[in-house]
Amino acid sequence: MKSIIIGTGCYIPTQNIHNEKFLTKKFYDSDGALIGKENVEIIEKFEKITDISERKYVTDDLVASDIAFFAAEDALASSNVDRETLDYIIVAHNFGDVPSENRHSDFVPSLASRVKHKLQIVNPKCVAYDLPFGCPGWLQGMIQADYYLKSGDAKRALVIGAETLSRICDPHDRDSMIYSDGAGATILEAVDTEETVGILSHSTHTYTTEQAYFLWMGKSYNPELNGNDIYLKMNGRKLYESALTLVPIVVKESIEKAGLTIDDIQKILIHQANAKMDEAIVKRLFKLYNVDKDPYEVMPMTISWLGNSSVATVPTLLDMLLKGKLNNHISGGGKNLVFASVGAGLNINSMVYKMPVV
Repeated sequence: MKSIIIGTGCYIPTQNIHNEKFLTKKFYDSDGALIGKENVEIIEKFEKITDISERKYVTDDLVASDIAFFAAEDALASSNVDRETLDYIIVAHNFGDVPSENRHSDFVPSLASRVKHKLQIVNPKCVAYDLPFGCPGWLQGMIQADYYLKSGDAKRALVIGAETLSRICDPHDRDSMIYSDGAGATILEAVDTEETVGILSHSTHTYTTEQAYFLWMGKSYNPELNGNDIYLKMNGRKLYESALTLVPIVVKESIEKAGLTIDDIQKILIHQANAKMDEAIVKRLFKLYNVDKDPYEVMPMTISWLGNSSVATVPTLLDMLLKGKLNNHISGGGKNLVFASVGAGLNINSMVYKMPVV
């Protein structure tokens, strides 16, 4: 059995938040001191490093399970399959549903159960569960689904990544400008074929000796806020250094498992975390193969206008790629794609996928 992608979908929130929106913010350092620079300078430096000029936020009436449902409907429409034939619904996220009026995580019932309920799927054998795995959660869901399908235990699986990071980022932390909201979904189907297609290989690593708490939850950097709210925090420098060293190793491992080399890979779909970091990671990967070329030839990017929506970045990127919505990037039958992600945990994963010839 081969695991083949038969449908993709995404939901891009309707609120465009440009960098200018942050000009009136008060930014503090981790020690609670006001940053001694003008916001114009802070924002210009931020955009130069990350390439983010805008991001998307959900409207106040929506939560993560809502946009996960929207992305699922989009994927079902593109696949043209009966939703009652789904064996699994896996929803990757990290913070549950966070309402705008009460910014605390709500995990019960699971987001996957909520999505199944919204989809009005009656079949009790359609198993729905959540997967918290940091930013690589959607990709890890794809890896788990691949095991189900290849074992013969399942025929079809819906894998979703959805997050509303705008609800849990500290408005007084410069890193808040990185985060955005979004959802992406993919439907995998088990196909009995001798062809070398679909998911060819995957690798996952978890590093916790020093890296476990590079991302954590903590209080606002603004000392005037003494409430009980906690926000997503990040040691960006340490995360960058580890990602640059470790992600290429995991990606190379997955390529070798597939019996391929970097010359066989046409596209690399990498988590949209930071444009400069992603570029450096792919350059380091090329260096492992003694290849010298421009990463952007194989690395489609959406971060400049979508920001970092965690688990949603890669499935959204895939959906836009397959539907011809990314300039200068196309992906037809027979091409090999590599998926890669890194995030809290510290979790890193990679998957090699060969497009079927239709």
